Amino acid sequence: MSAILLASGGMDSTTLAYWLKSHDINFTPLFINYGQHCVETEYNTLIKVLPEDKVKHIEVVDVSSIYKGSSSRMIVPADLWKDAITADDLYLPYRNLLILTIGAIIAQKKGFSKLYAAFINSNHAKEIDCSNDFFMALEPLLKEYGSIGIEMPFRYFSKLEVAKMGIQLKAPIGYTFSCQASADIPCGACPNCVDRLEALRKIA
Repeated sequence: MSAILLASGGMDSTTLAYWLKSHDINFTPLFINYGQHCVETEYNTLIKVLPEDKVKHIEVVDVSSIYKGSSSRMIVPADLWKDAITADDLYLPYRNLLILTIGAIIAQKKGFSKLYAAFINSNHAKEIDCSNDFFMALEPLLKEYGSIGIEMPFRYFSKLEVAKMGIQLKAPIGYTFSCQASADIPCGACPNCVDRLEALRKIA
């Protein structure tokens, strides 16, 4: 079986890449540039943390113009010395719907039947398209109209559970990057950084 993996260089998708490899599932990593300020850092990190045999198979889709003009701090980097950032500042409308739809399109184009995404059960998720109800409604819809099954093996996992699995699979989770506020250096304060650092601290 062949599949698409939504890959960003973050802890969750990196762990999922090694999980897929451990299950002998052939996958193509798909990196989506939706205009995020940290796009270069994410991509360079992805090259470092993916299983080595998958690096040359990375596919990149550029839809960076779609959020042009957005004031979201996921698009416009914050000044970590001056700006007070809240979770609301990091909201980006329909981002997850966008990347899942793109992933499904690429999967169908290649003749694959599965799209893997590493969404987890996060207490910080505020987006309407990051709820269990949303994912449960979207999966059968995409499958019915495009024969693409969305697989989220970590959907009910905590960040700590993903980190533990990453270590078991020998995934280089310590080198991953998933900051929402800073373009190059993890801020340590955004929801993604807080979850990641807390998980790493608990297993240290």
